[in-house]
Amino acid sequence: MEWKTSVTELLGCKYPILQGAIAQLGNWEFAACVARAGAHGTITASVSGTPEKLREHIRECRKATAGSPGSFGVNLSIGITPRIEELLEVCIEEKVHVETSVFKPDALVPGIKAGGLTWIHKAARVKDALHAQELGPDAIILVGLEGAGIKNPEQLPTMTTIIWGRKQIKVPLIAAGGIGDAHGFLAARGMGADGIMMGSAFLATQECPIKESIKEAIIKLSPDNPELRQRVMVPGPPRRPTDDPSEPREPDFSRAVSFATGVIDHIPTVQELVDSIIHGAEQILDSWQFLKTR
Repeated sequence: MEWKTSVTELLGCKYPILQGAIAQLGNWEFAACVARAGAHGTITASVSGTPEKLREHIRECRKATAGSPGSFGVNLSIGITPRIEELLEVCIEEKVHVETSVFKPDALVPGIKAGGLTWIHKAARVKDALHAQELGPDAIILVGLEGAGIKNPEQLPTMTTIIWGRKQIKVPLIAAGGIGDAHGFLAARGMGADGIMMGSAFLATQECPIKESIKEAIIKLSPDNPELRQRVMVPGPPRRPTDDPSEPREPDFSRAVSFATGVIDHIPTVQELVDSIIHGAEQILDSWQFLKTR
């Protein structure tokens, strides 16, 4: 079946599946791999570091994804990404999709709008999404409590967040937070989301540039693991990167793993992951007899 939604039409990807921005490893090569699988890849601007490097990476990604069924964009994490205004200027000049996240995007919006970019804002609370909506985004990503990354003390579970948000958000809505398989994909669509964003599921793919030992650890990690539960459910302060992107630092992916570990049981390729979600969703729909009575 064709999985056309307002998200696929907006971004130009075959499937309404987005790769979440991942600090320290969201490079252009990985974003390109996701786009070639028919989904939407994300270059994390802080990984590129400098405006010059970001421009180079956008162009490399564009060449690597020419003719592919997917798309890609750039994440700008407000309050965390150094030289964010300069990096945004590169995005404007390169005419690439932009995703803002973490804090209020107000200061960046005039430049985004003047540049005519497709703009998505990612928020952790419905109230933050509604504030962003007033600024005119093309879509909103809502991340439930089950998700990884920077948390908010007022964050609610994904199901509550998406259903409540859908009643109030008028632009295309993308669900995130603990989603990693066909069931989660269909659940999000059933709750009213026009697409999904995944982080942990993409983290545990063959092409992801982290150690195999970390991927194996993700597979073995149960959602009821006390340490994981503490990391996911208890908010922690934003981890700000060094202002000098050339300074080496030890990668820390402890906050990049969500409750999606409950459905991650092997290490597929990115293409296999995307295909399993789409084909799995189609098989589930075909098995639901009650749908055939209407």
